[in-house]
Amino acid sequence: MVILIILIPMSVVLALLAAGMFLYMNRQGQFDDLESPAFSVIADDDSVHADQHDPPVA
Repeated sequence: MVILIILIPMSVVLALLAAGMFLYMNRQGQFDDLESPAFSVIADDDSVHADQHDPPVA
C-alpha cells in the first residue's frame, strides 16, 4: 500500500507532462497538415540533384 503513495503522484505528473507536450506541439502547428507529407512520398519527382549522382569510376 505504501507504493501507491509513490505511484499515484508519479502517474499524475506523467499525465500532466504528456498533456502539456501535446498542447505545446498543437500550438506550434505540428498537427496542422497530416495528409500532404503522405502524398509527397508517391509524388512523381524526376529531378535528380547533383549530390545524388554516383561518383565517377576511376
